Amino acid sequence: MPEKEPSICEEKVYNELFRKYYEPVTKYIYYKCGNLHQAEDIVQNVFIKIWKLCATIIFSKAKSYIYTASNNAFLNEIEHKKVILKHKKTIEKHTDYESPDFKIEMEEFRVKLKDAINSLSPKEKEVFLLSRVEDKTYKEIAEITGLTVKAIERRMSKALKELRETLGKHIKV
Repeated sequence: MPEKEPSICEEKVYNELFRKYYEPVTKYIYYKCGNLHQAEDIVQNVFIKIWKLCATIIFSKAKSYIYTASNNAFLNEIEHKKVILKHKKTIEKHTDYESPDFKIEMEEFRVKLKDAINSLSPKEKEVFLLSRVEDKTYKEIAEITGLTVKAIERRMSKALKELRETLGKHIKV
């Protein structure tokens, strides 16, 4: 007889899920939206929703549910947040930095790298950031996104190729 799965309605189980997934899911949404407060709000609201719907969520599917619900909540907010992000980027472009030459070069490259990453398609950007910033394996990324490992490999390969082409002229070897 299969072992009974824990119930998310149990406070201990729910708290365990929260501790395990709150930070990585918040980072995942942050990489998509660029606004930590928005990402935190989205993920907190998802966990509230999980608590309210705890009886309908299967424990073994909770991780996937958390990532999917957070991503969907982000997509529902994106139109409103575009104006805020555009304004934020405008302010960042007009900020002056006083620093030694090396720091200036590093900042310029950081901006070029950020722009290059942002120029990736949303699908490639998502896979790249999960892999390179979050240190997720392709298998973990596949589980989060609901894709196959092969699809993740293709997206990562394409992302790296595009980044090499874009940044190749800025990297001194």
